[in-house]
Order: sequence, then C-alpha cells, then structure tokens
Amino acid sequence: MTTEKLYSARLLAAKARPYLATVLYALHLVESRRVPTMGVDRYWRCYVSPAFVERTPVPELASVLVHEVSHLIRDHHGRSDRFARANDLTGPAERLRMNIAADAEINDDAFGDGLVQPEGAVLPATLGLESGKLMEEYLREFRLGRHTQEMAWLDCGSGADGLDRGWELGPDGADALSDQDREAARFRVAQSIAGTPGTASGSWRRWAEQVLHPPQPWRDLLGAALRAAAAAGGAGDDYTYGRPARRSTALPGLVLPSLRRTPPRVAVLIDTSGSVSDTDLGSALLETAAIARAVGGRRDLVTVISCDAAAHIAAPLCRATAIPLIGGGGTDLRAGFKKALRTRPDVIVALTDGYTPWPDTRPPCRTVVGLFGGPTASYHRNYGYLRERPPPWARVVRIG
Repeated sequence: MTTEKLYSARLLAAKARPYLATVLYALHLVESRRVPTMGVDRYWRCYVSPAFVERTPVPELASVLVHEVSHLIRDHHGRSDRFARANDLTGPAERLRMNIAADAEINDDAFGDGLVQPEGAVLPATLGLESGKLMEEYLREFRLGRHTQEMAWLDCGSGADGLDRGWELGPDGADALSDQDREAARFRVAQSIAGTPGTASGSWRRWAEQVLHPPQPWRDLLGAALRAAAAAGGAGDDYTYGRPARRSTALPGLVLPSLRRTPPRVAVLIDTSGSVSDTDLGSALLETAAIARAVGGRRDLVTVISCDAAAHIAAPLCRATAIPLIGGGGTDLRAGFKKALRTRPDVIVALTDGYTPWPDTRPPCRTVVGLFGGPTASYHRNYGYLRERPPPWARVVRIG
C-alpha cells in the first residue's frame, strides 16, 4: 500500500474539514486485501485496500476518508443495531439497506468546499428521496430492488451498519479505541464544530448541538422538580388525629396527632402570548394534566392562569371541563406571577417560551419554569424582543 499517498489524502481531508481532524488522526489505518475499497469497524479502525489506494486519486481518497469517519462519529453502527432490534430486522440484506441509508445521510452535504464527490457515492437523490433526513427516516422510505442493484458492492464495514465482517480484527484486535476514547473524540469534534460556526454543514451543526446539549427527559425532570417542591419544609405540613402518632403508645390516656404531608398547592402559569405556538400550548395542556397527577390527582389544588401581557382568569382545574387559554398579545409574566401568588401556592409552574421579563424578586414559594423549545437566539425575529434567561431562583426544565 502506498502509505504516503494515503497520508496525503488524510492531510487534505483534515484541511478541508478541520473539525474532523481529531478523528481522522485517531483512526488506525489497517491494510487489508479482503476489504473491497475502504471500510471501518465499530472499534474505530479503518481498513484500506492497497489496490483501491493505487487506482484512486488523492482528492477522492480524502473524500472517502471523511465519509468513513462520518459513519463512526454519527454512531451508525449503534443506531443500526437499535433500529434492527426495534423493527425485528435480520440478515445481510437488511444490513446492506442500513449501509445505503447511512451513506445517504452523510453524502447529501458531505462534498464540495474542498472535497470532491467520489465515484458511485450514494445520494438521497439516487434513491429518489429528499435530502436532509436521518438514516432511520431513509430506512422507512425505500427497499432493496432494481434501483439499488448497482449498490450491492457497497461495504463500509461494521462501523456503518453494525454487522461484523470477516476481515475485521474484532474487539480483541490491536489498536481498537476504548468506549471512553471514542466518546471523547466525538465530544471534541462537536466542540470544534460549535467553536467555528459557519465552517460545518447544517447536518453537522445539528449533530454537534445534540452531542453538546443532549435532549433532556423533560417529563421526568418536571415531575422530579414538582416532587422536590412538594417535599420542601413547610409545603403542606399539617397534623391529623386520623392516624395517631406512634409516640402515643408511651403516653397512656393521651392521643397525639401525627404529622401529615399534603400535596402542594400548584399555580400553573401558561404563557399565551403570540410568540407561543399552538404546539407549545398543546404541550402546556398536557403538562397541566401531568401536574394534576403529580399532586395525587387533587385537581382542587391546581390553579391555571393564562397570561400574555396581562394575567387572565385564574381557573381551578376541578371546575373546568376544558382549560381556558386566553391571550395572543405581548408577553409579561410578571403580571401572571403576581396573580398566581394571590392563590397562596406552594409551587408556581410557569410554562413559557422565555420571551418575557421576569419578577425582580424571588417569589416566597418554589418556582419551576418549563421552557418551550424554539429559536435559540436571544432576539425573536417575529416579535422583536429579547429572550431573557430565567432567574437563578427558578428550576428550569426544557420542554420538547
């Protein structure tokens, strides 16, 4: 194998895609006459056919290297395994289909800007599909057939579809990267992409955002925040003679009350301003129902207030067959907080997109902010105001 030619291709790939340099140089290159062209295994080794290197120009080799490391960084082997288990898919044919779908995810915006498109590269258009989708979406949209016959040679290794190959060294072979090293490399790539905005494609920026800020299990977090608020000292503490205290046994003739903790009174403040979408309002209604369940089904303890620039009717949940949401104007949740405090709640839950001023002082009760997704920039392009960071005294949970 012409090692110098392959190293030149790697240098060109790192120059064209500097945010991938960490992985390009961490990848151990293995000469193999059994691999058709070039492939990677799930342990981050790259197998290279000497004949393929000899006949392929350096610029095209650079593009293939970027393509192969993209399989590893985007965890195509793990995603393929999960998709196969979820959909009960077995056999080499299905793994070939996963390899094709993974290639389509990578190649739709991989080339250009210093990288040539390799001969025979699978594009979404090759499959008659739209670009910009994930491997899992493509897998649901095409099957093997006459239009994929020319792709039967495709073999990017287990790093692309999760199926081990006979020409791979396996987990016990030399130069395999550990799980920690692989995750560290992914994280460094994501940091490089986030640190140099504009140099990476849209799909790579979306990938980096998910790695650096993974989606939160927001329903679990919201429930945990409510439980923590309910367990706070003074939240719903009361005494009852319905269940005498255990200390009464030591005092014959006396009945001592026991301490009872009742669910907290919750004021749900829903942002109904024009910047909140119908989808977000639907999520707010679902979360309000979940809050009622979190307080033991005591809907009489939940009050709902809709608020845009002004606070509207405070509706006890137990009296409403449908929760009235009134608004559509500007946003100022300070009025909503003021009205919520009149109900003397133990917890205030504010469901908002965050484009609002916040109270200057901390409320005298626990506060949970459910922050809807949407534009991450601080300036809202449609409504022309800033998205202020929720105050530090609020427990913030991102919804969606």
